[in-house]
Amino acid sequence: MTAPRATPTYRIDPFDLRLFAAIVEQGSITAGARHIHLSLAAASTRLQQLEHAIGATLLLRSKRGVSTTDAGRTLLLHAGRLQRDMEALHADMAAHAHGVRSTVRVLCNTAAMTEHLPPLLGRFLVAHPDIDVELRELGSRDALVSMRQEQADIGIVADHVGTEGLSTRFFREDRLVAVLPKLGARSTRRAMPFVDLLEHPFVGLPSDSGISRLLHDRALQHGRGLHHRVRVRGLDAVMQLVGEGVGVAVVPQATALRLANERLVVRPLSDAWATRQLLLCTAGDAPPGAGAAALYGFLAQQAGGPPGR
Repeated sequence: MTAPRATPTYRIDPFDLRLFAAIVEQGSITAGARHIHLSLAAASTRLQQLEHAIGATLLLRSKRGVSTTDAGRTLLLHAGRLQRDMEALHADMAAHAHGVRSTVRVLCNTAAMTEHLPPLLGRFLVAHPDIDVELRELGSRDALVSMRQEQADIGIVADHVGTEGLSTRFFREDRLVAVLPKLGARSTRRAMPFVDLLEHPFVGLPSDSGISRLLHDRALQHGRGLHHRVRVRGLDAVMQLVGEGVGVAVVPQATALRLANERLVVRPLSDAWATRQLLLCTAGDAPPGAGAAALYGFLAQQAGGPPGR
């Protein structure tokens, strides 16, 4: 039986990866060494040590230059990714050196991303030039999973999902409404059930968006599916296409009010789930870090109290 090969204990130097990538890019060891201002002898020695550490030949040498082996191509793939990560690390650290003290990670659903957060974040960021915000849109369920894994500092989710293990407080009331093309629709403001919309084709957001997942689940509860004529990236485009007569849509009420025009009919949904509360979430009583705590406190001040209180 062949003895198992020992795992190399040598730690790969990032500079060696840079050297290897330069050699491959330049086509020869001589040109690669010159490109990163290293002598040919030093480059050859470092390359030999790298191949010895990995336990595989990385380059095939010939009079025409060098070419990569299978192991070399694998290393080149990782080397490129690691170099990009290092560049990103240097950029982030440079931001701290220039006085950017913190980055706050925020996850939120579609309604919060498009309607509620932009004006608030604008005011906050202008008042806090030392804080950056990394904003990402996720469906409420996915946002909660990430929050529990501490992949974000603050989450904003709809109250139809379980928030066990997280600290929450009311942020905004969010109502979903039906939007129909005016041509052929009854001009009434009476509430309508969601099931009535299932007779029509839909204009919607991508299937992985929070609203799309919610509507898909609600349609299944009626034993129906949603027929999407088209999916687009933003709610502005959804409203425009509905106005053109492409189909119907369900959007946040704030979106409908902001983009309403004479070609659209907006009707409330009578379903209880269409009126929901958006909740501010943190993994503990308060988010860690001064920047996250400052943003959370600002958003909490703008929230007020739940309706009816």
